[in-house]
Amino acid sequence: MHRLRFTRDVFGADRQTLAELLEPAPNCPARVQFWIDRNVAQGQPQLLARIRDFAQQHRDRIVLEPPIQLVDGGEAVKNDPSGMMGILKAMHSANLDRQSYVVTVGGGAVLDALGFAAAIAHRGIRLVRLPSSTMGQGDSGVGVKNGINLFHKKNWLGVFAVPWAVINDARLLDSLCDRDFVCGFSEAVKVALLKDARLFDQLCRDASRVCRREMDIAWPLLRRSAELHLQHITSGGDPFELSQARPLDFGHWSAHKLESLSEFRLRHGEAVAIGVAIDTVYSSLVHGLPNREAQRVLTCLRDLGIPLADPLLADSEPLFDGLEEFRQHLGGQLTLTMLPAIGKNIDVHQIDRRQMQQAIQQVADFAG
Repeated sequence: MHRLRFTRDVFGADRQTLAELLEPAPNCPARVQFWIDRNVAQGQPQLLARIRDFAQQHRDRIVLEPPIQLVDGGEAVKNDPSGMMGILKAMHSANLDRQSYVVTVGGGAVLDALGFAAAIAHRGIRLVRLPSSTMGQGDSGVGVKNGINLFHKKNWLGVFAVPWAVINDARLLDSLCDRDFVCGFSEAVKVALLKDARLFDQLCRDASRVCRREMDIAWPLLRRSAELHLQHITSGGDPFELSQARPLDFGHWSAHKLESLSEFRLRHGEAVAIGVAIDTVYSSLVHGLPNREAQRVLTCLRDLGIPLADPLLADSEPLFDGLEEFRQHLGGQLTLTMLPAIGKNIDVHQIDRRQMQQAIQQVADFAG
């Protein structure tokens, strides 16, 4: 079962939502270990005290395993494989078992790394994700992927594992800087292009208001993105990606390569925005997407406040290595998702390199 909940203040007025998910073990409270993204803890100094207060109020149901663990946020937590052993040692020291819970509050990278640790400890400790970024709430936190980077490649080491639960909480987004707030919406644009033309229209119409962080507008869009991702995972027929088609990775062949080429200077959401822009323009050049629709995508991403310009676009040769890396990651033949129309997608198995270079150039020209 994939449980997804939405709250406004998970450690305050909505605390019962989390408490009910932490089911006690037979004859004893559930043991719970909290892991917090250090960036979130610094941005919300009251958070650790609120977690302790939550545990105290529900001591009949749970036992908080001290101390609350802090972990570096961003790609740093995924780029150091030795850090994974430290995480596992902390879980072992707390005597966690398969009836225990790991509750993780953090951005997408922290959720990936802690999810991987929870999945391999005892072959699976119950994981509750509380994404603290728009990227995590709208996309990665809802999924079943867990992993870390290795050999200078994104998510080379990892597993598929269904979380016990995911709670998207609006208050946890408060500490995000503007850059991180807007870049998560690149995944909302992506899933809208694939599955929901109406959502894409809404994103285009309200992009500037999302950029200004008007939560009455941004929160429903983020929720719809999460629901579409969850719908694909639970009813798309291939949650563990056994087939070669991966529609939710639209634009990601170049995005992953851009991240590594930039030494992770680019946020994942920023790289995804550029990748989505490139493949959208390519779709207009090769697969029949009307040019006016491609321009709407570029304009929407720009109005969201996500930069599409990057020096790496000036030389496309290193970027094309991402195609082979993407093929290896999937296995078998190269399979990419492209757009014949907004809300529809097709799988393709080869790329016209000249047209793709033109698409890259058009994105660079648009970004100025």
